[in-house]
Amino acid sequence: MPIIEPSYKPPFWAKKSFVSTVFSGLARKVNGLKQTRARITLPDNDFLDLDWSYAEKKSNKVIILLHGLEGHAQRPYITGTAKLFNDNGIDACAVNFRGCSGEPNLLYRSYHSGATEDLEAVVNHILNKFEYNDIYIKGISLGANMALKYVGERNDVPKEIKAVIAVSSPCDLKTSCDELLSIKNKHYAIRFLQHLKDKLKPKLIQFPDNISITDFNSIKSLIDFDHMYTSKAHGFKDAFDYYEQASSLQFLPNIKVPSLIINALNDSFLSASCYPVKEAKQNPYLYLEMPKYGGHVGFIDKRNIYYNERRALEFVANL
Repeated sequence: MPIIEPSYKPPFWAKKSFVSTVFSGLARKVNGLKQTRARITLPDNDFLDLDWSYAEKKSNKVIILLHGLEGHAQRPYITGTAKLFNDNGIDACAVNFRGCSGEPNLLYRSYHSGATEDLEAVVNHILNKFEYNDIYIKGISLGANMALKYVGERNDVPKEIKAVIAVSSPCDLKTSCDELLSIKNKHYAIRFLQHLKDKLKPKLIQFPDNISITDFNSIKSLIDFDHMYTSKAHGFKDAFDYYEQASSLQFLPNIKVPSLIINALNDSFLSASCYPVKEAKQNPYLYLEMPKYGGHVGFIDKRNIYYNERRALEFVANL
């Protein structure tokens, strides 16, 4: 489809990428949402915790929400969308990836950008247990890449899945990782790595045959983490094999579900190849919106409803 002309106009103080990104991650609060947790067992006997919230009246529509790296279902970028959709008659199922719900998962593996088998398990659970006619999927950052990969890698997407919205999506994982490791993003990379290593520490004791303290201490960067843990724990040869196989960019031409990508042009995490202009122009199901501002998941807007949240609701309403 033609590239969508964005209408986003941030407050003057939120035009800088760093300001909008940090404010949205650390300062934003979303009040008035009630979530109910339900646990599902995965095919490999691990578990996922799903945090549900509901529209005032019984709904036949639901949105599945996927968080970003080291996020969870209580992050404001998840709860903000859940509340807006609930207020507009749509239930929300906010997924906590393995190990992200406040309790360690059971296996050595955890989650990664391309772990669509876990998203498939959530979709199947909803299809088998509930009677929703329309299912939407909205992913943020890592979750955005996963959502796009899910609908692009298969030819048997359930008919109930009517739309995907991908926000701040690192469609090309290798070049996005390069950006994250650049000097301008050093503070973000250090924070992500610390969280990832803290979560990996208990696995040293739980799975001593899989990783040693020497291996752990050799992790000095996000690429090291993906070389030493992500790739080995999830069946890839190394970090670069993981980036290549898990990137959604290669699957975009095959998408046949209406899918909206919202990537800000001043998102310091994204490389040039994370703006798939050619793919969007050649695929009638793929929509690309590139606001000038917004940083990484920092689309600050009026009444604490973020631009990407409003656009997601508009997108599904106009199908």
